[in-house]
Amino acid sequence: MKTIAGTWPIVKGDYTVGNPRSRIAVVTLASQINPSPEVALWGSSKTENLGVEKIIVNTIANSNIRYILICGTESRGHLAGNSLLAIHTNGIDKKGRIIGSEGAIPFIENISREAVKRFQQQVVLLDRIGLTDLTEIMKIVRKYKDRGEVYPEEPLIAISQKKRQSTFTLPRSGDIIVSEEFVMDSAAGIVCSTKDF
Repeated sequence: MKTIAGTWPIVKGDYTVGNPRSRIAVVTLASQINPSPEVALWGSSKTENLGVEKIIVNTIANSNIRYILICGTESRGHLAGNSLLAIHTNGIDKKGRIIGSEGAIPFIENISREAVKRFQQQVVLLDRIGLTDLTEIMKIVRKYKDRGEVYPEEPLIAISQKKRQSTFTLPRSGDIIVSEEFVMDSAAGIVCSTKDF
């Protein structure tokens, strides 16, 4: 059985790839902590929406990952760690809101319910929010890096539900005057120089 997607990690982010066959990934939230090559992925996550989405997408594309250690300092306002724990426990509602998240904008817009469900089934989250001591983090990594079996399904490539297409065009008129030199087309959400007209 194939355990790692061909182009893994799927999405770019603020992380370092270690051993793709490791059973553990580490999320350091808003803290920058020196990575270890003993983990599959090691990186920060500061947002309760795109950051959580990237963690889910990259995790489910590697069936070897069975544990995620959440450590480091929580991101103020966004509460990425709280949101990651909430989506794992509760999932998302019909509008894509992470149920139980205390983050400012806890909406998942780019991955499917199926991807969230797979994440919930595939991994166990190790909640050590606030832990920044590398020695303690490495004790946990070494305890879990070879623990358990590979998830018994092939990697899941999460496809975006909504593909936003660029609709950028210069407005032909402005309906909001910003200053003598600038107007805004409120329908397009674009501010332009009056010299463009």
